[in-house]
Amino acid sequence: MKTKARNIRETIFLVGFFLFLMPTFSFSQEFPTKPINLLIAMAPAGPLDTPTRLLAGKAEPFLGQPFLVSNNAGGAGSVALGILAKEKPDGYHLVGSYSTPLIRIPQFRPVPYKLEDFVPIMIYGTPESGLVVRADSPWKTLKEFVEYAKKNPGKVTYSITGTGSPLHLAMEYIAKQEGIRWTMVPFTGSNPTIPLLGGHVTASSTGTQFIPYVKAGSLRLLATHGERRMKTFPDVPTLRELGYDFINESVLMFAAPRGTPVNIVKKLDEAFHKAMDNPEFIDLMEKLEITIAYRNHEDTKKYLEEAYRRIGKMIIDFKLPRETEKK
Repeated sequence: MKTKARNIRETIFLVGFFLFLMPTFSFSQEFPTKPINLLIAMAPAGPLDTPTRLLAGKAEPFLGQPFLVSNNAGGAGSVALGILAKEKPDGYHLVGSYSTPLIRIPQFRPVPYKLEDFVPIMIYGTPESGLVVRADSPWKTLKEFVEYAKKNPGKVTYSITGTGSPLHLAMEYIAKQEGIRWTMVPFTGSNPTIPLLGGHVTASSTGTQFIPYVKAGSLRLLATHGERRMKTFPDVPTLRELGYDFINESVLMFAAPRGTPVNIVKKLDEAFHKAMDNPEFIDLMEKLEITIAYRNHEDTKKYLEEAYRRIGKMIIDFKLPRETEKK
């Protein structure tokens, strides 16, 4: 009798246990059953927004549900990350972002999240960037520009999209190596070349927003930040070629809130990866001078953790000040 009673209790326990698991298991297996919210951490029509929207659209057939896309460019992407960190980890809340607000900005100023608050989904590209001046300026090369900055301490100003970006670190790298004192001017929009075009700053360290202006002859590209020269401007040297051991390590990626089930993350990863084969997406990335580069969710997590440590050391070496909470 005791054995029979024990068997009954064990059976009841197992049935209850599986009934408890069934909602989660069923939810994960069926995902997605409704539209997915995608928050893009930069302004509309920019070099992050355009490919992210297109890739998400091409991933929809593999998921069977559409993406509901919105934008929030505040804090160079940190506002969007702060919003996502508070969302439910159910797979229906994602962010399309650069890696900057995850691995750089938190090391410069207080933000309402940390790297561990997110589950990386995948990386799909690495952007190009460079240093530009107005075409009517007297500097034809980076060397000439650096020499001017040395002779005129504090006179040179440069625009970027926000503190802590690789575009900011590139300028500080040059400043440290050359003993230059110049002033960074953060720009809240997605195109830091605008204040340069208006004559409000001396130069701009920026992403591919400069391409049409350089082609049109209104801006001059002095150097690029990538590992290789840009296809569009093969005559323009990289910083490394000019003696500065720096490259833009920023990537374009998707992430979800911490706690999002692994099988859902994998399903999203696979859908985005398949969408990368779409000819329209490949053509857009080529036009935007963004290198297609895939890392799955596990490799992305490893990359972000390692990059966070590398950048932290760079910040200490450059003695860059950290902003404090405003009282």
